[in-house]
Amino acid sequence: MQPVQWPVNAAHPEGRARLFAAGAFSTPDHKARLIPVAPRETANPCNVTYPLVLNTGRIRDQWHTMTRTGKAARLSSHLPEPFVQIYPEDAAAYRLSDGDIARVTSRWGSMLTRVQFSEEQRLGSLFIPIHWNEQFARQARVDAVVNPATDPISGEPEFKHTPVIIAPWQAAWYGYVLSIREIHIPDAAYCVRIREQGFYRYEIAGDTPLDDHPVWARSFLCTRDNAVEWTDYLDKANGRYRGLRIHQGQLDSCVFISKDRQLPASSWPASFFSHQGIDTRARLGLLAGTPPKDVRDTGRTVCACFNVGEQTLLDAIRLDGLKSCAAIGERLKAGTNCGSCIPEIKELIARNQQ
Repeated sequence: MQPVQWPVNAAHPEGRARLFAAGAFSTPDHKARLIPVAPRETANPCNVTYPLVLNTGRIRDQWHTMTRTGKAARLSSHLPEPFVQIYPEDAAAYRLSDGDIARVTSRWGSMLTRVQFSEEQRLGSLFIPIHWNEQFARQARVDAVVNPATDPISGEPEFKHTPVIIAPWQAAWYGYVLSIREIHIPDAAYCVRIREQGFYRYEIAGDTPLDDHPVWARSFLCTRDNAVEWTDYLDKANGRYRGLRIHQGQLDSCVFISKDRQLPASSWPASFFSHQGIDTRARLGLLAGTPPKDVRDTGRTVCACFNVGEQTLLDAIRLDGLKSCAAIGERLKAGTNCGSCIPEIKELIARNQQ
């Protein structure tokens, strides 16, 4: 089928390539109509119970509800989890730390989301992206929180002003799972599925303690396969658990659990999925939660086009003295393709030259 551009009507049954090309509007006298609109107050003002304003919107690398972009590992690497941006002074008032999981609640519903400090937010305001839903994250659908008031003319909901409250979510444990297979993880109230290159990453947390870590992990990672090896480590007193599933000498999946957020970066365990086999040294390192000395975390992805991480950029700025986007682009290629990461690179440069 050939594409058709709207509007399609009796005068133009095949559609039109361009509207108003003749310099006339669709009115009897062909002139535009300007309609004055009187400003009005928000339908639901903030109050003592819900003192913060929730604003919703989009982020750089996702589109709508991620039905297509959520399948692209490169696009998921920049901002992989649902998040709430909050001004640092507000975060302190509500006892939140950067990277916490918080519950955002309105009169109409609630959601779980990762806390992200941002001085770009105004005092008293929160921002949450629209993209995540139950396909990609549990309890992370922001539309469950948004107020139902709609514009009387367009019918569009009041996405930009919902009175809410934010509070720390009390997790009993935190963790992540890496797997070459898509899996279902039980007993994780917070669970975000992230598409990576050649595997899936699940950021997880639970609000009730795990009774038996090995049994729980094997329940969703293991099958009746004689070729599967399972090896794990449990420090029950400190709530730390690590498990590896190895199939035919290759890392198939792994799980890391801690009762706090002190977890090893997921980037170095993920690197073993591209290795030809996993040796004893690598197994011991994974179980100990300690990366080899020759493996370095590059940080979260900033430039999705060339897979350049934040720590790589910081090293170029701090250690190599690169002070412009042009210099960084010449050295690392970051920002030289689509350019959407340039504002973030500029911010990193400005923040690290003070």
